[in-house]
Parts: sequence; structure tokens; C-alpha cells
Amino acid sequence: MTEIEIEVGARPIREINEEIRSAAAAGRSVVVKDTRSRHNLAIGLGEGARVRFEGSVGYYCGGLNCGARVEIGRNAGWAVGEAMSDGEIVVNGYAGMSAGTSMLGGLLHIRGDAGPRCGVAMKGGDIVVEGKIGYLSGFMAHAGRIVALGGAGDACADSLWGGEVWLGASPKSLGVDTCEVEPDPDEVFEIESLLASRGLGKPEVDWRKIVSAQRLWHFQSRDAKAWLMI
Repeated sequence: MTEIEIEVGARPIREINEEIRSAAAAGRSVVVKDTRSRHNLAIGLGEGARVRFEGSVGYYCGGLNCGARVEIGRNAGWAVGEAMSDGEIVVNGYAGMSAGTSMLGGLLHIRGDAGPRCGVAMKGGDIVVEGKIGYLSGFMAHAGRIVALGGAGDACADSLWGGEVWLGASPKSLGVDTCEVEPDPDEVFEIESLLASRGLGKPEVDWRKIVSAQRLWHFQSRDAKAWLMI
């Protein structure tokens, strides 16, 4: 696959995204330079697109991804990979608040820490964080997996509806209607196979698997206090 370079600078974002899509349609991979932490880059890319950002990006990079491979050289702002349904996004530094919001599928790999509300309202896919995830990560997720080797902040997996949060270190606290369960060996093997596929090897951690306690699945008046805590 041949490669093309695109400069961001102060140019209109619509123009830059059109150039990225045109290059992908022509079967060319893209290196994006002079990113200046601009917002809304590489939105809605389809299968086969390959984009690498040199430097940091702003809000919503890689949002609505439908099969592209996007790599961010440094840090990402809010909501990287928001609502992605397929593909792969790699952040080589820190990811800001709400990384992977409303993901439906695909893989988001963050090599540093992730900010608060990572994976909020997830509906599928995997988020792998080599560092720590911030407070309220996994909030109201319905499906998918968050794997954080460095643990989590306050209210981890608050109001989790479905899906799983896997931690390699203790969270600061668990959120409403969550519980820690003992993982099966087959489940641990699956998680560690996912990490191995990302070049992370077998981590020396005591896995903590967080799931929904299911109290909020069916409202009862005696549980009103728990609902009010959300």
C-alpha cells in the first residue's frame, strides 16, 4: 500500500477529512502531520483505511470508525473512538475523558492512561489500557470489555448493565450495582490472549473481574436509594 502525507495546520477539518477518505478510496495509507491537537479528525472511516497521526489529536478522533486502522502518535483528547463499530484505534500516549464512548465493536488500545468515563455506555468491542482508567469508567456499559492493567479510579463500572471490566490492580472504589467475581481460567486465558495479540505478553497481575450485580435490572421500591445514587 503506497503512502501519502497530509498536513493539518490551520486548514479546515472538513477538507482534511475529505483528503483522508479520498486517499483511502484510492488504496493509499495516510500519514497526517502538524496535527496541532485539532478536533474531529478521521471521522467515519471505512474498512481498509489506514491513517497514522504524527503527534497529538483533539476531541473525537476516529469517531464512528467502521473498519479503519487509526494510530495516534502521542495523546488524544475527549472521546477518541466514540461510537466505533469496527476497526482498530491505537493511542500511543494518554487518552482523555470518555475514550471509547458508546463503542459497538472494534478495538481501542491505549498505551498510557485513560481519563474518566472510559468506555461509558459501551455496547461491544474491547478497550485495552496499559495504564490506569479514571473515575466512572465503564459507567452504564451494556456489553464489551475494558481491560486496564493499572487499575481504576473511583466508582469503577458504576451502574454497569452488562459487559466486563478487567483490572490488573485494585480500583479506588467500585460504583453502584457492581461486584467483583472470580474469573474462570478460560476467561483469563482469553483476556491474556487478547493482550498477547497486542504485544503485551503475559502480565504478572492478580486479575479482578468486575460485572453487574444486577440489582438495577428490575426496579423495586426498596431499591429506590440505589437508583437515586446513579
